[in-house]
Amino acid sequence: MRPAADEESDFAAFGLPGRPGSDEFWAVARTPAWTPAGDDGGRQALFLWRGSPATIVFESWSEPVPLRRWHDTDCWYAEVPMPARLRVTYQLLAGDSAFADPLNPVGTGADRSVAGTPDLPAQPHWPAFGAGGDVVLPLPGTRLRWNSRRLGGRRTVRVHPAGGGGPVVLLLDGDDWLYLHPAMTAFDSAVAAGEMPPVTLVFLPAKDREAEFGCGPELWEAVRDELLPLVAESGVPADPDRLVVAGQSLGGLSALYAALEFPDLVSRVACQSASFWWTPGATALADPLGGPAGGTVAARLRERPGLSGLRIAFDVGEHETRMLPHCETVEALTREAGATVRVSRSPSGHDRVGWRQALLRDVAWALG
Repeated sequence: MRPAADEESDFAAFGLPGRPGSDEFWAVARTPAWTPAGDDGGRQALFLWRGSPATIVFESWSEPVPLRRWHDTDCWYAEVPMPARLRVTYQLLAGDSAFADPLNPVGTGADRSVAGTPDLPAQPHWPAFGAGGDVVLPLPGTRLRWNSRRLGGRRTVRVHPAGGGGPVVLLLDGDDWLYLHPAMTAFDSAVAAGEMPPVTLVFLPAKDREAEFGCGPELWEAVRDELLPLVAESGVPADPDRLVVAGQSLGGLSALYAALEFPDLVSRVACQSASFWWTPGATALADPLGGPAGGTVAARLRERPGLSGLRIAFDVGEHETRMLPHCETVEALTREAGATVRVSRSPSGHDRVGWRQALLRDVAWALG
């Protein structure tokens, strides 16, 4: 399958000249590089790594892919087939350490890179932090020490008035939006571009996602009675009466649960790839997604008509094939109950890099 070792380059089809491992080759090497694959719009992606054995780990899309060595050089590589319209986060594991791809100019957080097939639109407002140096993400200047009686324990909640502040946008899994994908920068940019009104971002970290984001009242009682009053007392300009809750995966499940059970608190929701397969005990099963379509939330929606006050945006990755039946069931039931509903699909799997552009768009839409 491989050409002979004296061939000029096995990677010329990817636009990489020179013998792999040579100085000429490394001077121009960038990854991922792409070639068409098949008649369905798919692509072959080439990933490169210099120096030592390594493995590519993708976020939720594929099993890990070990890199192979090019003869006796310092060039390690993998050719990975990818479907059309896929954006995915990945890391390179070498030994016990994880790295962003040093040959990829598009990174996020300190140790992750982003691969996107060439048929995708750009993701405006999200900065690309390339590898090759320490990544220092900007953080909000306001920190609230929340010692919750209802939830137990202390946590640090950061608050940022984008564009001077306005309606509160509660970002569940807030640390992800601080340290992996810089939501503060992205929202500032979107507000400056006139794509949404000024908002006040509240980054709520989770201490125990499964316990806090299941269908239970404790988190939302604590948000209502403890966190939002703390935000109001902080001095940061904020309008808690216009609250948008944004959540992903289990956080998206919790956001819709809050709208069903706390309608006076939550009436605007943006949820991406929500875990609507959830039922009590499902996370302990060998196949958590194998239960009834829509899980507990679908059952509750069938009992609770009259959601005319709810404005909710649903998004799920088009490559999340097993999530789609659960999400489609809940989307339909929510619309039938009278809510104002927006439905979209992102070109991704269960991956923050797919959720992040939907987050900006859907928060702006939820504010109406």
